[in-house]
Amino acid sequence: MTDAPDVIFASGARVFLGTAAGDIWRDPKTDSTRELKVLSSRPFKGGLLVTLDAVSDRTEAERWNDRHLLVPVEELTQPEQGEVFLHELAGMRVLSETGADLGDIRGFFQVPHGVLLDVRTTRGDVALPFNEMFVRNVNRADRTMTVAIPDELFTGGTE
Repeated sequence: MTDAPDVIFASGARVFLGTAAGDIWRDPKTDSTRELKVLSSRPFKGGLLVTLDAVSDRTEAERWNDRHLLVPVEELTQPEQGEVFLHELAGMRVLSETGADLGDIRGFFQVPHGVLLDVRTTRGDVALPFNEMFVRNVNRADRTMTVAIPDELFTGGTE
């Protein structure tokens, strides 16, 4: 998941083998990681067709299904003001526009229309769309996200 696939998968770039959960893969015998070199990439059916040095044919490529290719965070362009890396969302506090504490982000899910945040509230878990309609501000330093949603949706309102 990147806004810059042309940079991440540029010829000569390095990526690391990841798991289906998005963690770095470690060899169970040696505990080592697997670094791969991007040989080429080109647009293909709404995505990219990437050629890696470790994948020599289609049979080998199929063994890589359900895997992620990862890049060290320090090699990425840092997010601009109000932006965030998705992996940074877990644990952020969710605040209303009035400053009320609504809960904390437990994780996120990719869905066809974007990203849904799993937010733990006092009344249970809530799925919150991660888009400009609802998210007003993300403060990476304070680890908070301000949202424009009536408090009642999170707290159940007054009874």
